[in-house]
Order: sequence, then structure tokens, then C-alpha cells
Amino acid sequence: MPESPPAGAPPAADPDPATTVPAGPRPPAAGDLDLPGIGRIDPGAAGAGPVGVDGSTLRLALVVGGLVLAVLLGFGLGRLNPPPATPSGAAPATATHTHAPGTGTHSHDGATAAQAGGADAGGLSISSAGYTLAPSTVAFPAGRADVLRFQIRDERRRPVTRFAVVHDKPMHLIVVRRDLTGYQHLHPTMAADGTWSVPLTLPEPGVWRAYADFTAVADDGRQTAVTLGVDLAAPGGYAPRPLPAPATSTTVDGFTVGYEGTPKAGETLPVRFSIRTGNAAAPLERYLGAYGHLVALREGDLGYLHVHPDPQDEPGTVTFWMTAPGPGRYRMFLDFQVAGVVRTAAFTVTVA
Repeated sequence: MPESPPAGAPPAADPDPATTVPAGPRPPAAGDLDLPGIGRIDPGAAGAGPVGVDGSTLRLALVVGGLVLAVLLGFGLGRLNPPPATPSGAAPATATHTHAPGTGTHSHDGATAAQAGGADAGGLSISSAGYTLAPSTVAFPAGRADVLRFQIRDERRRPVTRFAVVHDKPMHLIVVRRDLTGYQHLHPTMAADGTWSVPLTLPEPGVWRAYADFTAVADDGRQTAVTLGVDLAAPGGYAPRPLPAPATSTTVDGFTVGYEGTPKAGETLPVRFSIRTGNAAAPLERYLGAYGHLVALREGDLGYLHVHPDPQDEPGTVTFWMTAPGPGRYRMFLDFQVAGVVRTAAFTVTVA
């Protein structure tokens, strides 16, 4: 006969079927990410709650979920923590982000552009310099149009609503798959409550990286240039492509694009691009206030550099002063505009 509970003890409660987890593995779901050699992964593991959720919960979910996916895919996610605190009175470290002459005065977390050249690449973490990227979701259907929504929050978890216009836009959003394919350069729009939104299509399954590149304006008017990054998941069979071999010339839509110059780790050196159509220099037009924009992403951790050019010295050319933060292979993406159409030329470069 079963023993009776002690006198005065409450009876044992029946299990709550709404919270009871059934034994055995979860059956496959349509939204799972199918990784080669690994199997299915629930993309919700990398997901984040809506914009209104607690900031620490959001940050933990994104960092842990992104790390799990990155490790399973064999990529190093890089540093997940913000830069270490600096001594009193010293300027904190900053992401590499160089601007063309004539850009309005603002700080790179207190560093000059020259000082920034020796810093680590940006976009390795979801929080930096007192700002946090808070997306409404990180799961998107592969090959279908959707909308990415996010906020930038300050140290007090308040949505930031004041941004400086840098190169014609207050927010630059770069999206690329983790094998460095599918590059997109987008410009979201902001609602009054600080929520940014932009149409987004992730054309193929896999894990993608999104970079928010902006200059925030604090209550005291101080401007801080920051690049934050977060992983996005598109469910389906992920077949990563190998990085193309290094080359100094490529073609895109009938234009021949080449470059001269060899980036080196820790050194600021010129990289000069030429764009030609046939035997003639291409009639480059200003795009976002310059004749070209260059984004470089490091293979592996996907460290981010956004480099802007010198004034055009001759038709069809554009020169960038680039500082690679460390050795490795990089994928360079050059945006240029001719006849109102923006095109992107991509190159693989090895930095020693």
C-alpha cells in the first residue's frame, strides 16, 4: 500500500500537459536548418524575441545561438564580447571605418581614422561602445521576401533615435552569407520609435551575417561611429561555396574592374581600382556621396571593414586607403555606379 503523505502536506500536483516535455527527440520541422554532415538544427536556437524583450535575454539568445551555429559550420565567430575597458581618460578601441574627405566631424569611439587603422575589424559582436543591435527576429525563409526590423539601443536599453547622416544615409546595412556569397548593401528606414526596417531576401539557405554600420548621436551631441553584427538563419540545406582564388581583375555586367596595391596587416596602404567599359574609362557617378564604396570581410570570423575613397584623381578610377587588421584571406566588395545603376565587383585578396 502506498505511503500517505505527512499530515498537513499538500497533495502532489498532476503534471501540467502544457509544460511537460515528451520523451524522445523532437520530430523534424519544416523550419529546421539542414547542415551537411550534422543534420537538422532548429533555427529558433539562434532566434531572438521581439524588439520589446529584455535586452540581456535578447543578447544572450543571439550570442549563444550564433555561436552554436558558427561552431557547427566550422567557422570562428570571433570575439563575442565588447572591447575591454580602457584606462581612465583613454579613448576606447574602435572598428575600422574610414571616411572620404569632407565628411562631417564625428568620433570613432574617440579615435581618429589613423588610429582606427590599427584596431580590430568591426561587426564581431552584437554590442560595442555602449550600443546594442536588437533585431525582432533572426530567422528568415530562404528565397522569399521578408522584412528585417531592428533597433539600436544605448547603455540604458533605450532605443536610439538620433543618427548622423554619413555618406548620404543614417544607416548602412551589409548582409552576406557566411561563405561570403550573396553580398547586399541596404539602407533601412527608421520609424519614430527607433525601429529600423528594410525589405530583405536571403536567396539561399544557410547562416548569414548582418552588419549595422551607423554613427549614433548621444544626448550630449557626441557622435560615435559603430559597426554591430548579428547572425541570421535561412532554413534548408546549406552547401557552402569555397572562396574564389585571389585575382586582381574581374568583370561585372560588361565592365572590367581591376585593382593595384597589396593590403598588409597593420599598415595603411593605397588600393587603386580602375573600371573600364571596352577600352574607355567608365563614366563613374557619385553613389552615396562618393565614386565608390569598399567593404572588406575577413574569411572565418567575418571581421568587417568599410573603407571610403579619396576624391577621384582621373576618370574611371577610385583609390582607397585600406588597413587590414590582421593576416588572412579577405573578400573585397566594390560598389560603383554608372548610368544610375549600382554594381558590385568582388575580389579575394590574401593579406600577409
